[in-house]
Amino acid sequence: MSDTNSPQDWNALAERVACHVDNYLSGLEAVARGDGGARTISLLLLEVSQVILAGAQLGASADVILPDNWEPEIGDDPDLDAVRQGLRDRLVALDEYVEVFDPYKDTEPTSYRLSDDLVDVASDLVHGLRHYQQDRPLEALWWWQYSYFNHWGNHAGAALRALHAFVANARLNVAPEAAPEAATA
Repeated sequence: MSDTNSPQDWNALAERVACHVDNYLSGLEAVARGDGGARTISLLLLEVSQVILAGAQLGASADVILPDNWEPEIGDDPDLDAVRQGLRDRLVALDEYVEVFDPYKDTEPTSYRLSDDLVDVASDLVHGLRHYQQDRPLEALWWWQYSYFNHWGNHAGAALRALHAFVANARLNVAPEAAPEAATA
């Protein structure tokens, strides 16, 4: 992407990111309700991966600068505690994990909760989506980009690593096959 963007470029990016955000929020709510069944972790891995793609697009874009350098008021964001609790109920055995917050500055492991990370990401994304839905795509992009670098990008990355580790371990830790009997002549 270039260092400067036209209003059409920003609008197209905002539309792409809003689509990823909608999908993430819908998927997260479905999993929290229990709609994922046995595929809960795989579905979460997919949702987080796709929203990280949106974050990468924001990270590769020029800095979004609001013309008046202020964010219009949009009111209180929705309460996501029911989603958080639904995720905790479904992720009981793997909700807590350990992560290095910033591998360049902070090398001490920190305890995280997958349910908290997923909802923290959702909270930042829904705030920007509300700007987008009020026909303010530039404000939405500014918020999504700022909060990606400042907050939700880290939580999404940590959640992705935890989900990937769980899925990879489940797939790779298969029981060894019995060695065939040596044929005797």
